[in-house]
Amino acid sequence: MSEQTQGTWLTQEAYDRLAAELEHRKTAQRKEIAQRVEDARQEGDLRENAGYHAAREEAGLNEARIIQLEETLSSAQIGEAAADGSVSAGTIVTATVAGKEQTFALGGQEITEDVPDGVKVFSPDAPLGQALMGHRAGDEVSYEAPNGRTISARIVKVTRV
Repeated sequence: MSEQTQGTWLTQEAYDRLAAELEHRKTAQRKEIAQRVEDARQEGDLRENAGYHAAREEAGLNEARIIQLEETLSSAQIGEAAADGSVSAGTIVTATVAGKEQTFALGGQEITEDVPDGVKVFSPDAPLGQALMGHRAGDEVSYEAPNGRTISARIVKVTRV
């Protein structure tokens, strides 16, 4: 199953942050943009009114983000990382993958603000994420990459987001 089918994994903090953003966009931000559109409309000829077109574009972008947030929140899986030191959604993993040490978090892209700078977020449903799930520091796993190669990974460290 894809992450879209299962829903995006979020911490409670990420869910609350996205819910607050959605509320702000649907109320205050929508009103502010509508006022800018109306103010620009009052300036006259709409064909050559850059302010009007910019405000309309901003309105469209705001509505698109509202839809995205509603979809994310409606299908979100809220949880906390496993407390037993095993790899799960919501953990930051340092692993040697194909001979190169990498640090990344497992979860939905919306948790990016919750992880340290420079740490990428990967889906737990990605081949590497699936291979690591449930394992602990010191374990070695292998998985098949999208290109068909078998890649080995050794878990060095697992911490919670």
